Amino acid sequence: MSENCTHDCSSCGVDCPSRQEPESLLEKLNDLSQVKKVIGVVSGKGGVGKSLVTSLLATTLRRREASVAVLDADITGPSIPKCFGLKGKATADENGMYPRETKTGIRVMSINLLLDAETDPVVWRGPVIAGAIKQFWSDVVWGDVDYMFVDMPPGTGDVPLTVFQSLPLAGIIIVTSPQELVGMIVSKAVEMARLMDVPVLGLVENMSYVQCPDCGKQLQVFGESHIDQVAAKYALPVLARLPLDPVLASSCDRGVIELFEGSWLEEAADVIEKL
Repeated sequence: MSENCTHDCSSCGVDCPSRQEPESLLEKLNDLSQVKKVIGVVSGKGGVGKSLVTSLLATTLRRREASVAVLDADITGPSIPKCFGLKGKATADENGMYPRETKTGIRVMSINLLLDAETDPVVWRGPVIAGAIKQFWSDVVWGDVDYMFVDMPPGTGDVPLTVFQSLPLAGIIIVTSPQELVGMIVSKAVEMARLMDVPVLGLVENMSYVQCPDCGKQLQVFGESHIDQVAAKYALPVLARLPLDPVLASSCDRGVIELFEGSWLEEAADVIEKL
């Protein structure tokens, strides 16, 4: 920087370090892979069904004949292999690790596919967890993928920050639930995405209602939804409202989420395809 610097770069021709573009923090993708669009699925808090929504989105796009992958970035609470009924370990060779494939051909990489037992705890500090996620991107042979969904851990801490900085996100989908408290939590997720200059594609409300099996009426068991107010505040679309459905829950528990029946996420899939 010149001694006579006025800090007004528009009127200065000196090529000093302060004028340089910031170094990219994006990790390099595996040489044998090509991923066209990366979509993050995030939530401000745990327990709102983020992994369920990730699994449903992946299945919905796969049903449209797209090549789909899921990177399970929730290292300390991985749920994706359970949803798809994947057991056993991922394999590796000199080219890298290989994702497991579900029954319909969705490629999945999760820490649970590397552990001796799926119930083994992952007791790691933040930097080690962040390193594992980067390796899932750079060391896994994903092949040709149209859409990769990243199932993130809740909150706005180390791991979501790593994903935002290290992976080329085309956008994120925020998963929420009807409680009023969640409005504040969603706001935090939206603000983080804006700080990181990542587009928010829309909101998905899980456990939005229970449908009465007799009369078909939608019952709001968690009280009045506040998602429309939050969406209006940030000019975001509400992409889906998922019911509190025991059949969906059972499908996850049994590892057969790919057999789900419903069109709740078709609008979300349309938005993703238009990216």
